[in-house]
Order: sequence, then C-alpha cells, then structure tokens
Amino acid sequence: MTDASTRAHSSLGDAPLVLPKRPFSFGRWFAATGWRHIVGVVMVVFSLFPIVFVISSSLNPNGTLTGSNALFSKIGLDSYVRILSDPQVPFATWFANTMIIAGTTAVCTVFLGALAAYSFSRMRFTGRRFGLISIVVVQMFPQLLAVVAIFLLMSTIGDLFPAIGLNTHLGLIMVYLGGALGVNTYLMYGFFNTVPASIDEAAKIDGAGHARIFFTIILRLVAPILAVVALLSFIASVNEFVVASVLLIDTDKQTLAVGLTKLVSNPRYADWSAFSAGAVMSALPVVALFLFLQKYIVGGLTAGAVK
Repeated sequence: MTDASTRAHSSLGDAPLVLPKRPFSFGRWFAATGWRHIVGVVMVVFSLFPIVFVISSSLNPNGTLTGSNALFSKIGLDSYVRILSDPQVPFATWFANTMIIAGTTAVCTVFLGALAAYSFSRMRFTGRRFGLISIVVVQMFPQLLAVVAIFLLMSTIGDLFPAIGLNTHLGLIMVYLGGALGVNTYLMYGFFNTVPASIDEAAKIDGAGHARIFFTIILRLVAPILAVVALLSFIASVNEFVVASVLLIDTDKQTLAVGLTKLVSNPRYADWSAFSAGAVMSALPVVALFLFLQKYIVGGLTAGAVK
C-alpha cells in the first residue's frame, strides 16, 4: 500500500481507500534495484574467496597447498598447534613485536600528524604552501627506493646511538614514522579544514591559546580522521615486510611478516598450512581494531576528501 493510498479517505467516513497493487515485474525490479544486488553479491564473493581459501589452508593438516584446492576437504587444528608449539618458530614473540611496533607507530603517527595538520590548517607562516606541496611530492617515490639509504643511515646511527640503530624496534618505528607522516598529514589537513575557524576564534576570545584549542577542542571534533589514520597506520605496519626484513636481523626481534616468511622460504618444504594459520591469527587484531573503529571510518575518509 502506498503513502497516497493510506492518506486517501472516502467521502462517507474515515475508512482508507485501498488502491489495487501493481503486479510484480521482474524487469522493472531488475532495472531499478536488482542489478545492484547482483553486483554486490559478486563483489562480496570476489572479496571473501581469498579469505576462505586461507582459512581452509590453515585447517589442512597436510601442510601443503596442493591438497587445499577442495575447500575444507580436511579439517584439523594441527597447523595452529604446530606453529604455537614449535620452539624454532617463536610465533608469540613475533606477534608481540608486531603489536608493539604497529601500536606505537599508529599512536605516534596520529599525534605528530595531527600537530602538523593543525599547523598547516590554522597557522599562516612562510613556507606553508611549499611544505604542503613537498609532503605530497615526496610520497610519489616508493619507500622501496630508499631501502639501501635507510640501511646505511641506520647503520651509521647505530654506531653513535645503538638504541635506535639496526636491529632495534625503536629504529624501525622511526623509519615507519618518516614514511607515513607525509600522506597522513595531508589527509588530516583536509579534515581539519572542515572544522569552522570560528570555533578557534571564539576560544581565543576566552583566552585559550593554540595548545589548549588543539588538545581540548579540535582533537574531539576530528576524532573520525584520527581513527582512520590510526587504523591505516596500524595495518601498514603489520603488513610491511621489506624494511622490517632489512633492519631486524635477530629472530627474536623480527615481526610476523618477516618471521612467517621463513616458513615458506625453504624450496624443499614450504609449510603453507602453518603459514596460513599464522596469517589468520595475525589478522585478528586488525579485524578487531577495524570493527572497533568502523563508526568513524566512513565519515573520516569522506569528510576530508572535499577539500
């Protein structure tokens, strides 16, 4: 029953006038909304298939991918037990290292990037425009090009300050911060511009300085973009392999991305089942963080794109 029919009344009383319902037409439904459902289902299947395949491989006790073509043909937890109990595979240490490095990088990236974005958005100073252009141009060059330079630089720094040199988590965090601050600062800069400047002016009339305005007012208003940057930085740090494999040498210092690769680096025997089990467990913190921050993600990614 349409809205017009429910509002229509007969002249003899308040009884609603029921109009005949239009017959269902598959062609009309498909042209209006049906094709959207089909596209959505295809995209969901396309996105979920790799995940389903990895989960099926992690439950395969044979340890190879050749027997995983038939999904869930064999189910067992042998791979999870093997990767958690093998003394030569310190999965718990790798997991802890990854969470420490990724968590610290995410927090520092959000804090430093927010400071820089607030400065570019609210303050006017010499070199402001050149600085904005520079942080965008620098991101054109992939970090892979700088691996040799990063290794030599960290090796030299390690001779002077061993705590932040090669084979240290702090040194790797500093490298991650240098690579992530540019694009994240520009992303947050666009979101900061959506906050009316009149809020700052009202706070200044009450005697608030830039620091108080930033920490007590602005950070609360830009919480969505802070959550998005934290999530993106965390995911990037968890998945990063090249720089971590160059800087972290000792096994007990390595991250999951570097450590798990050892399980499949042997050409004679690659334990893909244990690798898949480790990949599934390493993805759980990312999924949990994504679910926790999902209410901020859409607003944070779209609001800053209009500037």
